[in-house]
Amino acid sequence: MTSTDTYDPPLSGVRVVDLSSGPITAVGRLLADLGARVTPVNLAGVTETDATVGPHIGSTPVGTAINRLGLTTLDIDASTADGARRWQQLLAGAAILIENTRPGSDAEKTLAVRQIHADHPSLVILSISDFGRDSDYRRWQATTPVLHALTSELSRSGIPGREPLVPPAPQLPYHVAAAQAAVLTMSVYLDRLRTGTGDLIDFAVLDGAMQTLDPPFGTPGTGSAGVPLSEQRRNWAAERQRYPIVRCKDGYVRICVLAKRQWQGMFTWLGKPEEYADPKFNSLIERFKSPTLLQAIEKFCADKTRAELETEGQRHGVPTAAVLTLTEALDTEQVKNRGFFREVQLADGLTAPVPVGVCEVDGHRAGALTAPPDTPACPAGAPVLAGRARRSEGLPLQGIRVLDLGVIVVGADTGRLFADLGAEVIKIENSAFPDGLRGRLNMMSQTYASGQRNKRSIGIDLRSDEGRALAHRLAEDADVVLTNFKPGVAQSLGMDFATLAKVNPGIVVVDSSAFGPTGPWARRLGYGPLVRAAAGFTDLWVYPDAPGEFCDTVTVYPDHVAARIGALTALTLLLRRERTGTGGAVSVAQSEVMLSHLASEIAAAVLQRQGHQRSGEPVHDAPWGLFPAEGDDSWVAVTVRDTADWLALCAVIGREDLGADGALRTRAGRDACRARIDEAVRAWTSVRTAAAAMERLQHAGVPAGAVLHAAEVPDFGYYVQRRAFREELHPRATEPFMMENVQIHSDRVADPPLGQAPLLGEQTRAIAAELLGLSDAEIDELIERGVLEVAQEVVTAER
Repeated sequence: MTSTDTYDPPLSGVRVVDLSSGPITAVGRLLADLGARVTPVNLAGVTETDATVGPHIGSTPVGTAINRLGLTTLDIDASTADGARRWQQLLAGAAILIENTRPGSDAEKTLAVRQIHADHPSLVILSISDFGRDSDYRRWQATTPVLHALTSELSRSGIPGREPLVPPAPQLPYHVAAAQAAVLTMSVYLDRLRTGTGDLIDFAVLDGAMQTLDPPFGTPGTGSAGVPLSEQRRNWAAERQRYPIVRCKDGYVRICVLAKRQWQGMFTWLGKPEEYADPKFNSLIERFKSPTLLQAIEKFCADKTRAELETEGQRHGVPTAAVLTLTEALDTEQVKNRGFFREVQLADGLTAPVPVGVCEVDGHRAGALTAPPDTPACPAGAPVLAGRARRSEGLPLQGIRVLDLGVIVVGADTGRLFADLGAEVIKIENSAFPDGLRGRLNMMSQTYASGQRNKRSIGIDLRSDEGRALAHRLAEDADVVLTNFKPGVAQSLGMDFATLAKVNPGIVVVDSSAFGPTGPWARRLGYGPLVRAAAGFTDLWVYPDAPGEFCDTVTVYPDHVAARIGALTALTLLLRRERTGTGGAVSVAQSEVMLSHLASEIAAAVLQRQGHQRSGEPVHDAPWGLFPAEGDDSWVAVTVRDTADWLALCAVIGREDLGADGALRTRAGRDACRARIDEAVRAWTSVRTAAAAMERLQHAGVPAGAVLHAAEVPDFGYYVQRRAFREELHPRATEPFMMENVQIHSDRVADPPLGQAPLLGEQTRAIAAELLGLSDAEIDELIERGVLEVAQEVVTAER
């Protein structure tokens, strides 16, 4: 990335009024770090008490304190004349309102968000709730385990035969959902600049968590590609094969040997043993079937250190990463060099490291702590986008053109977000280096169809001067270019920001990589599982009694949420372009996205090491966890947050005697009797289906969620009512694919279009003619010389 001398925060001048509380205050933090003027408001009778469990600073949770850093909170009582005047002034001057009142509560009625929408039609309102406001489930309540259960993520986490394992980062589902909420809000706001009309977004945390953490029907990673839905469960042996973690001299390392070239590197590194010289081992399936290969790799690594294995693995083209503790990860030269954390004062006498900002803009860390003091006013309109054709189809990004060079999960999802919201997305690719999710070039898999829908494909050889020249001609009229190569690759292809800005000064270029564009690890080969290992996440994803049995392999976190961060920042730069006329560069490091989700735990640990006493309630209450239900590998997550939940639970399970025990009416008392309480809850859940137990508990006001398996998700009544999925019969598939559907629930935004994922180069001719102005003869000649490429089946048909 090319760093500019000055930094212009992309959301400068955008005023946001934030009534939210709890971990979803992360939405306001994301917008503030990108330059928005976010004003948290404690509105009497509306803003709810932040009951987040975990470490506190005084009465404020550490996570909320981090999310509110640098922001000035206002206390307003709108029941008074002066308070009502101040509240109306705030709304009149705001671009965005964020609120998370509980559906059906007095706070929701007092706020009357529908009336606010009617009174301020240009305002974009983000209305957040656990289960949305337009379904029969709106009064249900969520917690971290409940969200993990109902997204199906829990069904793939943990060791078979044991209870599913709740992933680390106690607020993880809220963090990833916040990124999704911010993307949707910014897309609607960008459209509001050219239409003058705002919107009311009904955002459900469960929807955001399901789509952004480890989506069962989203774009999967290469490790799970081709696994039937019926088998997307905890397959311990298969998971260990995909990204094996092996013990070494001073700990563990994780390696990646999926592609043929990676196996060839591993084979050479092992010393080319005759036992594995057969060409059949170039096949991933054959390697998985070998009863001795993994053992041979483990033996080879046993007497070497993590550092030695990392260095040699990278040298042989075998992605390798040490499994670090969180403390070790924070102490790496990469984290120190990148300046991701800064010591700040969270309260009087309390100083701890916090993330400065989760992405970089124009080579500068984008964060409220690093923003210049003077910021320009928000653009009043959209002079750039105003002239673009925008059909009345309810798609906010219509008229925006995106060139998508992205690959695998991050690349697929970033482009799909734009495409689903109406942008014209053109995927530039070449069969010499196909997207790793494609598989066979003339076939279509659910994997590829999920991430590439609503896109068109043009085959261009960017290694040639002519190919780059054609891509640059496309870039002249494009708005966004998406890349997620290893740093340096985009530059070698002439598709980096410095090059493209000369072609089109208004271009926005997104660059996503494992560890960021700078630092000693910048050019490391990295996949999500390796990033998790190097960032300390893998070491945390274990059962307390089995520290060496790492359980994070099957998930594709943080790929999906990193894609949202890239898309969000690109949208904010498009907004800045309306003010400045120029584009900008975005850089996202997946490792830093992950560390941002552990920010409150990192800060709290430092404060405790400094001698400060932990205040606030403990992280867990009894019960907080997974309980067996009727059926094979069937579980239900149950959470008690306070005494009210406890008494409701006791009534539901018929143990009023426990509720009457005064010692158990406090959190400390329940924690002290954890085993006794868990036994009582287990006795009740084990004779009921997970769905029946969940419904009984939720109707009583107790957060609960059945641990859904992937195949069960589309039929869950909540997702049916929210139109979360749709079936699609792709013309090149033999069976229908299940797809994610609705992205935004709002008054003005339509469901995503139904454009089907293309074969490589399927629209080459059309794009070359329409956008490049080439004649049929010119296109034929370029195809003949390999500069352009068309889909294989098209070539066959023409011959």
